[in-house]
Amino acid sequence: MSVRTHSRLVGAVAVSVALVAGGCTGGTGGDTRSPDAVASDAPPTTEATGPAPTPPEVARVSAPRRGGSLLLHGKYPRQTSRCVDHEQPTFDARYPGTLFVRRAGDGSLTLMLALPFESYLSGIAEVPPSWPREALKAQAIAARSYALATTGWSGEEGDELDTAICSTAACQVYRGIPVPFEPSVRRWWRAVRQTRGQVIVYDERPAETLYFSTSNGRTYGNEDVFGSAPLPYLRPIEEHDDGASPTSRWRVTLPFEDLATFLELAGEWPGGRIRSVRLRGAEVIVAGPGTSRTIGARTFRDAVNAWAPCLEPDRYPPLSPNGTRLPVSVPSMWVEISRTRGGVVLDGRGWGHGVGMVQWGAYGKARRGLSAEEILAFYYGGFGPQPFPEPGLIHVRVASGLTSLRIRPSEPGARINGEEVGRGTILVTGGDTLTIRS
Repeated sequence: MSVRTHSRLVGAVAVSVALVAGGCTGGTGGDTRSPDAVASDAPPTTEATGPAPTPPEVARVSAPRRGGSLLLHGKYPRQTSRCVDHEQPTFDARYPGTLFVRRAGDGSLTLMLALPFESYLSGIAEVPPSWPREALKAQAIAARSYALATTGWSGEEGDELDTAICSTAACQVYRGIPVPFEPSVRRWWRAVRQTRGQVIVYDERPAETLYFSTSNGRTYGNEDVFGSAPLPYLRPIEEHDDGASPTSRWRVTLPFEDLATFLELAGEWPGGRIRSVRLRGAEVIVAGPGTSRTIGARTFRDAVNAWAPCLEPDRYPPLSPNGTRLPVSVPSMWVEISRTRGGVVLDGRGWGHGVGMVQWGAYGKARRGLSAEEILAFYYGGFGPQPFPEPGLIHVRVASGLTSLRIRPSEPGARINGEEVGRGTILVTGGDTLTIRS
């Protein structure tokens, strides 16, 4: 690996930018070491002493002082879409810590955040902060354990956790500081503080404490859903406390005409009318005049969830029994399918993968008076939280594919690659080179 530095004038501020061959790739995967690992104090090259400097690939922007933050507004490439009421996507967030902005090979920007581990947990947004205190504490412990387990943490207290974690539901949802700020989030922050250092441990390692929203009346073993070796803390249990969830029981009506359009656009239907739909195990049999298709239940659900709100946003997702919109058009394939005039009706239960703690079940148990420890023991095979060493810093992949990024520090004192800048906006753009203006 070759590392050089290049000094550029950014507005009225001289900024030293690390030039990296390889290194951290943010949301695109690859080397997940700390971006700090590629810093160098080597002098810049000039035409008199060697080749012209390579344009910078990474910028490091640090929030001002402890407790400061960075307000981000990012833009993506302009998109065309068949969707009704399509809006150009943007990226808006506020983060503490240090932000690493990298130019990817296609010229787009990827963002990696380095911040204290407990600050990361404070930015988790998996359940409403208005929930009962013991449910929030159970969620905080589960989130802490999950983060340590899935990143392979094995260091000493305060060490840096090099392996990055994603910020989406593919890992666990991290949003940072709410934009706009929501005062109720302080209840979640308090739950994180009150459970500091508490982790579910199995075989002297953090347990992979999976969790999901709402059950169909039970949970499943990890081997049944993910095909992994059975784990004693992820055993099936019956669930009776998640009835307050809007996805506890739901109904979706799909006219055949709509369904034919959704499946055709997803590449799962050749076109023409649909006359029947039935469920057979993990498959959906769709039939029309002279043709039929066998579609995996998950593929069927994904096709409807992608195209229904796109083409018919006034009708999909439909309303839940409590009058609010469902989170997606078909929350799960724990369903019964019946025929109605001109279409089918899906009567279903639950939302999520079905393994581990049921978040709405934790809500119900807290309402019944159970403690966080009792809630966790119920879902994780009797295992309870215990002290475990925590890392000092964690790295989070927060975005990729951006064309430009505006960064506004919360107050003066932010730094770009170690050089202090004022309070004004910092603009970072991609393309052929990474450009930084203050």
